Amino acid sequence: MQKINNFWYKLKETGKPILALAPMAGFTNSSFRILCKDQGADVVYSEMASVAALYYAGTKNSQEGSAAITKDLLKFDESLERPYVVQLFGSNPEHFALAAKIVTQEIKPDGIDINFGCPVPKVIKQGAGASLMQDLSRSRAVIEAVLANTHLPVSIKIREASGDVDALDFLENISDLNVSALMIHGRTLKQGFVGDVDHRLAREARKYFKGIILTNGGINTLKNAQQALIDSGADGLGLARGILGRPWLFSEIKNNKEYQLSNQEIFDLMIRQAEVLVKTKGESALIELRKHLVWYAQGFKNAKFLREGLVAIESIEGIKKVVSDYKKL
Repeated sequence: MQKINNFWYKLKETGKPILALAPMAGFTNSSFRILCKDQGADVVYSEMASVAALYYAGTKNSQEGSAAITKDLLKFDESLERPYVVQLFGSNPEHFALAAKIVTQEIKPDGIDINFGCPVPKVIKQGAGASLMQDLSRSRAVIEAVLANTHLPVSIKIREASGDVDALDFLENISDLNVSALMIHGRTLKQGFVGDVDHRLAREARKYFKGIILTNGGINTLKNAQQALIDSGADGLGLARGILGRPWLFSEIKNNKEYQLSNQEIFDLMIRQAEVLVKTKGESALIELRKHLVWYAQGFKNAKFLREGLVAIESIEGIKKVVSDYKKL
């Protein structure tokens, strides 16, 4: 299908680095995406969505519970989150084909991303994520299946290497396909989320990939964000774990200025995220916010007290009480 309304190239035309909230399972839900957009993110990704769950939702063998959970995972606020990209994971090209149709027609995001980089064992065991990156033939078939079943721009996320396949091998294998954007995590599958990050790899990737390139991995301060852009020559950055507990990093990079938020300003961000979550999913959903809240406690004096209170919250009033009690220490 012909690609129309490709937001990636519109973002590049601004001449400024594209800042993306990279997909993180269990973290990049709607409330966090909205908060990051508030702070300056140019594009936000969904959590990883299973193509198998979406596939069976569209067949006679529908697994209604799993399908409903996956579709609920992909809901977004059209007025506050665009451009919004849905990331898919799996290993079966047929599943990807139907999932791409469902996402395009029912979810209606601005783009679809394919995960070839996740190192989590339960994903690897499915032959998905970084495991799929090792299979060049199947990886190509997956991309072709998605391209054939959506008019939306298609992007991919890969790692520096997975097994015997490195990023350049992978990109050379798909260099003729119409992929709009590439996010490269500059660590190998073996490294996971620790160790040195090779942002210079993005420069080498230009030999095989002509679309938008974002570099990703180990970006958690303004200084190393600036260095990552210099080293990579990339069109932008994918921010992931480094943004947890400090979404204002987007603003720092956007404005080229470090911000020292007060404790109260950080508490206000916590409450803002909680309020957005409750508005969209109800107060019972605050349980899933607990893991976000403890990240905000980093760097606080008596952080243990704050974390212990936040991991037990069940309401916005509960968050406010934890904050109030902390202030009395």
